[in-house]
Amino acid sequence: MRVLIIGGGGFIGQKIARALAKRGSLRGAPITELALADLAEPAAVEAPFKVSLLTADIAERADVDAIFAMKPDVIFHLAAIVSGQAEAEFDLGMRINLLGSVNVFEAARGLGTNPVVVFSSSCAVYGGEIPREIEDWTGLNPQTSYGAQKAAAELLLTDYSRKGFIDGRGPRLPTVTIRPGKPNAAASSFMSSIFREPLQGETANCPVGKDYELWYTSPRMVVENLIRCAELDAAALGENRCFALPGRVGSIGEMIEAMRKVAGDEPVSRITFEPDQRIYDIVIGWRPHINAKKATDLGLIADSSFEDNVRYFLEDDIRR
Repeated sequence: MRVLIIGGGGFIGQKIARALAKRGSLRGAPITELALADLAEPAAVEAPFKVSLLTADIAERADVDAIFAMKPDVIFHLAAIVSGQAEAEFDLGMRINLLGSVNVFEAARGLGTNPVVVFSSSCAVYGGEIPREIEDWTGLNPQTSYGAQKAAAELLLTDYSRKGFIDGRGPRLPTVTIRPGKPNAAASSFMSSIFREPLQGETANCPVGKDYELWYTSPRMVVENLIRCAELDAAALGENRCFALPGRVGSIGEMIEAMRKVAGDEPVSRITFEPDQRIYDIVIGWRPHINAKKATDLGLIADSSFEDNVRYFLEDDIRR
């Protein structure tokens, strides 16, 4: 079993790599090789099998062909230009999120082996005039360039799977919080910053009100679910290859109070509330009430509470 993680230098890619190293197998077969690919060389991961560290720009077809030389059986396609940057830099978002994804799908098709492709999509594909409760069959109507690029890639993933070129799965990720590391250009970045920085002794600003609701998942749970997605039988997926991952709905205020229960008053005191219209205009279009019935029927799971998310961060990712 050969596994390729595109976006293997990012925090989710690194976590998947470490999880696979611990497991040692995928889809019932021993892992013999793992390749991590990103724009810059990913950090090394210790494993009982060969691990290759590769550099590639997925917008360049020659780069993609080079990382596919290992002939992977399973591909995790996590590489993306995040929401805020894709909105500000339309051409760059198109180049990576859509055209780069086409390159990945074409390279996987070129293998001629119907490889499993797990494509990380987003809840940003939903939006506009839709019901309050979103179902897996709710029409896609993204209200950002990032969401539109992800939705277009989803359609191609489904069609490539229908044609038998690849065995695709396109889980739509909730907002992942609490992310480790530093703030990035994602519009949702504050949804980690307002917990991560205060828990590490620093201040952070929340650009939306406490009543803003979001659909969220922890890094620990999203890694578990992405690996489970890779292991699903194609027959179980049916004709709809793209679906919402399980998540939880909570308001910013409720999540802050959950952090208070776990970590006390001091981290909460480090949060400021200064509105940011640019961020608000992006995130207000995201819909938080999503019924992930297909995913739960397939055995995918959600966090028990945001208190657990805080505990996971303190156990796994807090800067020591």
